[in-house]
Amino acid sequence: MTVEAGPVLRAEGVRVEFPVGGTRRGRVVHAVDDVSIELWAGQVTAVVGESGSGKSTLARALCRLITPKAGRLWLDGTEVPFTSRRGAREYRREVQLILQDPFSSLNPIHTIAYHLSRPLKIHKRGGASLTGTVDGLLERVNLSPVGRYRDRLPHELSGGQLQRVAIARALAVGPRVLLADEPVSMLDVSIRLGVLNLLGELCADDRLAALYVTHDIASARYLATTVVVMYAGRVVEAGPAEQVVDRPAHPYTQLLLSAAPDPERLHPPELAGRGSPPSLIDPPSGCRFHPRCPLATARCAEEVPPAVEVELGRTVSCWNVSAPRVAPGSRGA
Repeated sequence: MTVEAGPVLRAEGVRVEFPVGGTRRGRVVHAVDDVSIELWAGQVTAVVGESGSGKSTLARALCRLITPKAGRLWLDGTEVPFTSRRGAREYRREVQLILQDPFSSLNPIHTIAYHLSRPLKIHKRGGASLTGTVDGLLERVNLSPVGRYRDRLPHELSGGQLQRVAIARALAVGPRVLLADEPVSMLDVSIRLGVLNLLGELCADDRLAALYVTHDIASARYLATTVVVMYAGRVVEAGPAEQVVDRPAHPYTQLLLSAAPDPERLHPPELAGRGSPPSLIDPPSGCRFHPRCPLATARCAEEVPPAVEVELGRTVSCWNVSAPRVAPGSRGA
């Protein structure tokens, strides 16, 4: 049943912690801390940030590969407890994950037809002709003529072709939600655009709700409807993609954009920040970005800034932001 009145997938207050062994036994990595997100039918929501910001961990929590320490999850308005195993297969049929590296996510000893037919058998889909269904999936991801790909092994295909197979495998069970964890970062630059366009077309044509995890804020601007910026496990800015990228309000979003490649930039970028990401075992107090922030005050080190709506549908977590500012050298993708 399609529910258009609300988000297809909604999570609130997600908190993920990983125990630390060795001499630090008893301590934890605060990978995701109090993150809320909504995924809507026919739209792509991009989660951007540096490595270690919690993007991939959030995606794995949403597909229930890992169990959060806290948080609530709803699918089509019905709550799905993170800790319950009841209905796990049905949930995973609706929420599919596309992993970053197609070379390791596909078993090298099995054919492409095997990879696409296996989820059909597990979820009892595909109808009378599995071969016909497999061929249809290959055509949906623009791998044709299908006979050229169906019986090949993964090592016989390029990275871009393998990622299309991985997308086809996710589509096999007819999901409502796609969680794409950096789906183009392992691919050659020349073929990334084709895969991004494919994801955008699938979401628009099939009314899929998609999460696009990336460290490339320019590709997020190109593909996504909404951009969520994460830093050190927390959301610092979220809103419509054009507003967030073209008029970044949070100092960290400005830092990301100032470091993004820009072929029209005549001079080296002026980075709007300093230092390195913090340890998530001992994260900074208050705003986690304050040790690197050029605008930081004493309050930033003491209190966690709440998410404040600075424009319709756009929130920023920063004590020093009341209206959007333009980052030096930033431009739309």
